[in-house]
Amino acid sequence: MTDTNRFTALFARILLGVLFLASGAMKIAGFSMVVGFATAKGLPFPAVSIALATAIELAGAAMLFLGYRARLASFVLFLYLIPTTFIFHNFWAAHGVEAQMQLVNFLKNAAIMGGLLMVASAGPGRIALGEPATQSR
Repeated sequence: MTDTNRFTALFARILLGVLFLASGAMKIAGFSMVVGFATAKGLPFPAVSIALATAIELAGAAMLFLGYRARLASFVLFLYLIPTTFIFHNFWAAHGVEAQMQLVNFLKNAAIMGGLLMVASAGPGRIALGEPATQSR
């Protein structure tokens, strides 16, 4: 494996992790606003749901950064994004510019889900803690 390939998986994990770190931090900073938005979307137990979402995002980000149990973290984040994407980016229920914005967000989440599945499938790469790399040398 070349040095470039060793760092590619690390950079991919970092880029995915930054998204979830930022999202979790924003949920903490604007907790009551996010809970209100979740309530408006009909989420059950909105405060508990948002607290759980925050924990998943922050733990997943940390695991991706470190490469620790990255396959598991990626798969859990992938599963987490399924309902999140359908509930919060339901472009089919919006109109005009809002529909376009939600479609873009829906497709971005789909692309992120693809990246997460790649990490879940290929593993964390060579630069990782606690998980042996499975790529060929």
